[in-house]
Amino acid sequence: MEKVIVFQLNDKEYALPVTQVLAIEKLQHITRVPLTAPFILGVMNLRGIIIPVIDLKKRFGMEDDTDADKEERKLIIVRFGEIETGLLVDEATDVLDIDEKKVEPEPEVVNAGKEDFISGVANINQRLLLLLDLEKTLTPLQ
Repeated sequence: MEKVIVFQLNDKEYALPVTQVLAIEKLQHITRVPLTAPFILGVMNLRGIIIPVIDLKKRFGMEDDTDADKEERKLIIVRFGEIETGLLVDEATDVLDIDEKKVEPEPEVVNAGKEDFISGVANINQRLLLLLDLEKTLTPLQ
């Protein structure tokens, strides 16, 4: 069993291992940084630590098609290796246990020709959760 945090982007559900999540925060003031990739919103001060903030919708090339109030969006603070980053999402909704037997690799056709940010798909009680590959998500575009 793996414990995951479930979050939403445009009403689709994604998940991250709890072991990579440090906190879930309300959206705070973000300072823009010039000449960064379009998906990097800037940096923020979180309890004295300066961390970059990534808009996951922009990172994944998604349109922002939710009616969610921008102020209600959440930041999932993650750590991968030595990197701490804030991931802007619509909502953080659940903490679930996922049986590894219920995780399938993502079908090849889904990611044909683009980066593979998804490590697998879990089918849990008629819910499809896309499991995020944090390393590929945080690796800068080449």
